[in-house]
Amino acid sequence: MASRKTSNNGKYLVIVESPAKSKTINKYLGAGFTVMASMGHVRDLPSKSLAVDVSNSFTPSYEIIPTRRKQLASLKKAAKDAELIYLATDLDREGEAIAWHLVEALNVDPEMTRRVVFNAITKTEIEHAFANPMRLDMDKVNAQQARRILDRIVGYEISPLLWKKVARGLSAGRVQSVAVKLIVEREREILAFVPQEYWKITGLFSTANDPQLAGQYQTFIDSFKDKPATLAQKGKWLAEHKSLEAVLAMFASAPFKPDNEQAAQKIHAALQNVSYKIADVQTKRSSSAPVAPFITSTLQQQAVNRLGFSTKRTMRISQQLYEGIEISGQGSIGLITYMRTDSTHLAKEAIESVRNFIDANYGKEYLPEKPKFYSSSNKAAQEAHEAIRPTDVNLTPESIRGDLSDEQFKLYQLIWNRFVSCQMTPALWDVTTASISAQTKIGEAVFKANGRKLVFDGFMRVAGLTISNGDQMLPALAKDQPVWPIRTEPTQHFTSPPARYTEASLVKTLEADGIGRPSTYASIISTIQDRGYVEQLDRKFYATDLGMVVTDKLNEHFPRVMDVSFTSHMEEQLDKIEEQHLDWVKVLEEFYGPFKENVERAHQEMNHAKAEVQPSDYTCPECQKPLVYRFGKNGRFLSCSNYPECKFAAPCDREGKIAEPEKTEHKCPVCGKDMIVRRGRFGSFLGCSDYPNCKTVQKIDKEGNILPPKPPAEPSGIRCHKCQGDLVIRQSKRGPFLGCGRFPKCRTIISIKELEHLKELQAQGIWPPKTIEEADDLLGRGKKKSEEKAAAPKSGKKKTAAS
Repeated sequence: MASRKTSNNGKYLVIVESPAKSKTINKYLGAGFTVMASMGHVRDLPSKSLAVDVSNSFTPSYEIIPTRRKQLASLKKAAKDAELIYLATDLDREGEAIAWHLVEALNVDPEMTRRVVFNAITKTEIEHAFANPMRLDMDKVNAQQARRILDRIVGYEISPLLWKKVARGLSAGRVQSVAVKLIVEREREILAFVPQEYWKITGLFSTANDPQLAGQYQTFIDSFKDKPATLAQKGKWLAEHKSLEAVLAMFASAPFKPDNEQAAQKIHAALQNVSYKIADVQTKRSSSAPVAPFITSTLQQQAVNRLGFSTKRTMRISQQLYEGIEISGQGSIGLITYMRTDSTHLAKEAIESVRNFIDANYGKEYLPEKPKFYSSSNKAAQEAHEAIRPTDVNLTPESIRGDLSDEQFKLYQLIWNRFVSCQMTPALWDVTTASISAQTKIGEAVFKANGRKLVFDGFMRVAGLTISNGDQMLPALAKDQPVWPIRTEPTQHFTSPPARYTEASLVKTLEADGIGRPSTYASIISTIQDRGYVEQLDRKFYATDLGMVVTDKLNEHFPRVMDVSFTSHMEEQLDKIEEQHLDWVKVLEEFYGPFKENVERAHQEMNHAKAEVQPSDYTCPECQKPLVYRFGKNGRFLSCSNYPECKFAAPCDREGKIAEPEKTEHKCPVCGKDMIVRRGRFGSFLGCSDYPNCKTVQKIDKEGNILPPKPPAEPSGIRCHKCQGDLVIRQSKRGPFLGCGRFPKCRTIISIKELEHLKELQAQGIWPPKTIEEADDLLGRGKKKSEEKAAAPKSGKKKTAAS
């Protein structure tokens, strides 16, 4: 291994992924180092073909990403003059794969390269990494490559099947489809849930015999006109009046669980005009221990719950904090350690630093005798990786607040608080349980009350005081002490369906079931929403009709791919490629054989979604035949079972109920009738209420305002080289472009920048050419394709590099 040397000629090239990371690292290296960014991956599988030779050990055919050509050319130029190339990409599989792709794309001798990895972008970490360079870890590369190929095979084989059997433009994924399945199954549990009625009797009791308290409490409740008093507000009133709230737990020596009003009211009547006393009171000291420092999944969950950040937003901000932020007077500083990790391990130096900080800033009572160590729930978590923590605990959130954006500050504070609090002493509580009893004519009633009082805040001083709404401050109580009822009240309740997934709970379930890896959760959650399989309303996931249909099709014909345990097994196999040198080709072979058979069978046996119907409880208003549910391009709708003789159809909501037309103030510009809101595959629009007699439609924005119509296409005077029709100038969100006037039969598109050039060619009789290849050459497209082909390495070389 080459040791780090300093050169005055910039002969050492260091390649990282991003300019921000480049800027931060550059300040820690000597003048002899040139730091450049690859801007992420430089090579990938082409989007328009499978690009995997499944009959030849799954050999991939990579291509240079078009948007990286210019940057790659700059890197090649710098590499020619370099004595040594340091690959300083991220320390995970993805980073290792980027480093390998760089070696391949730059076409440099591997002996000229060194791999440097670091958990944080600090002077100490950078110097240590460059003093101890390594070689590329091909097990890591192959683990990532196997995952990429596996995902490409599943997506490329199943997606066209969905286009054929459901709708065009759909996609399937090895992990994303299982994530959708979880949400679809929860959706159906909720739809099938039948609420069960139950009743509670709650009592408010006072330690003082004051008949006026009942009236005072009612006045307090009535003072909240706009919205009812919160539990915290009620608790405060009770504490101020030396009172407490208790719930009837036992009656006549049996648990109190009435399921109807009559039974509840009977017992409530028996509770009137009786004497109450404290039957038992017990106080115990309990402690709350701090939790482990963040790993990727727990950071994502807490950022959702406490900050309202999506997983995608959390990863974007944490990337910024890791790569470096400009701090006044200090330059660019990496504020946190690497944010894609499943290890709760903390470096010895980090523990020593935070213990000194706690001792100096909070006192010895907040510092445990010994450091706290946390074990990772994931057995595969490596101690070489650390938990997510601040790189310097002395950079407190408040001290650098002026250098951070609002969202950066909030996330950094969350990470800093979690790290510091994880090495502090537990919080101490006095937990009191009291029983209040009364003898009635039909049996003894026992009410239960619980209270909790904070004795010592411990780690909560930093982590935040987390007292639940149910924690009331009980007054001083003694056994056999009389108490007086302020009021007793029976209330009706119903059991709740299973909770809908939020981003936080979905991440927790994905991690628990071993589906995907924490570093992929953000992209999974983003993808399943972008595809229209699920949607978020009030931060809760709802499965769409499309998501349900696709899940049912995949469940029926690809049970292995959609099985949660099998998906988890595949993740374990991919981990073993890296950790136990498992043959990545054999892993793919074991999967592909049965999978390919399922694909071939599904092409023959899978029914088209539009051909299937489901019964409904509705009757056709036109012919009195039953209505059925069908699936169309805009989702599920109700249709007459006597179709095509009867063509009645109606939209329905997510629960399957007929959706009433949403009238608007707008009138149809053609016939003058009301315009109503309709919903299509591209969102809401206005349609004439007299449809199908009048088919007028108008586009609207998110607020329901009518958008002006697009200007008509303008003639360009240029002929189309594909169909010999006329090219016209159309408008899009990105500006004007040339498109064929025969769209959609002909989908030719040419940049508007070529208009004058094409006019000259047509005047010279050169345009339109006879072949598409000639057109590409005239437009400069042929040159780009040949350059791309030349830049892509031969498949044999790629196979050798990753074999």
